[in-house]
Amino acid sequence: MASLIDGKQISQDIKDELREKVRKYKESGKEIALAVIQVGNDPASSVYVNNKKKACEYIGIKSVAFELPEETQQDELLKLIDELNADQGIQGILVQLPLPKHMNENLIINRINPLKDVDGFHPGNVGALCIGQPGFVSCTPAGIIELLKRSGNEVVGKECVVVGRSNIVGKPMALLLLAENATVTIAHSKTRDLKEVCKRADILIAAVGKPKMFNRDYIKEGAVVIDVGIHRMENGKLCGDVDFEDVLDKCSAITPVPGGVGPMTIAMLMNNCVESLKLQRME
Repeated sequence: MASLIDGKQISQDIKDELREKVRKYKESGKEIALAVIQVGNDPASSVYVNNKKKACEYIGIKSVAFELPEETQQDELLKLIDELNADQGIQGILVQLPLPKHMNENLIINRINPLKDVDGFHPGNVGALCIGQPGFVSCTPAGIIELLKRSGNEVVGKECVVVGRSNIVGKPMALLLLAENATVTIAHSKTRDLKEVCKRADILIAAVGKPKMFNRDYIKEGAVVIDVGIHRMENGKLCGDVDFEDVLDKCSAITPVPGGVGPMTIAMLMNNCVESLKLQRME
């Protein structure tokens, strides 16, 4: 039977460590502020933004909210970002995605100063990750690395398969695993013999966005399985990209959904906010 990798507990440990760091920064007169911009009132986005505000409050980071109406013009949003880039009292800027259809997400992300891009989406930060330079790292992949390390699942020398090639998870995940000295395969919807590729994995990262796609036929005996997906089923329960019950007795460790990768994303966002002091040479 697989051991559960408890993302709730590990994320709480990280937030407690960050809380202590922030307390010490405040004692030396250094404050960290995160600007969170939400355009429109998408219900899922509102939940995420609220969770980020709660995490900021817990850790001691100042959260500055900008809740803009759906019909806000792109130029108005760009002007706000420019103002926040210039504001020395703001260390991090986060634009909640998705944006309304009349806005160009790439243009918006590229406008954020890379040194304030705590989501780690700016091409400057992605490029830094590629060549091993300091910069912000996308929060979900960074959280997965912490999950593996803190749960005692060694990465060095392991064969890792990442299924999914998104800019937010798949690609940075592969780069982070390479940096940890793993052997990495990126698989996707066009991969031939996907089951056979997955069955090579000592560590399988499932990030395709299809509920319960990965059953025991995809899993190597004793593999570590990290499930990035989250979906709401017809009965109202949540599930991931992995068929949890079907693979439980075949893998050695697995992240549950919910309570696995999800909590780590916000914990690592908070970590990026604290790291902003170093990147901005304010520490």
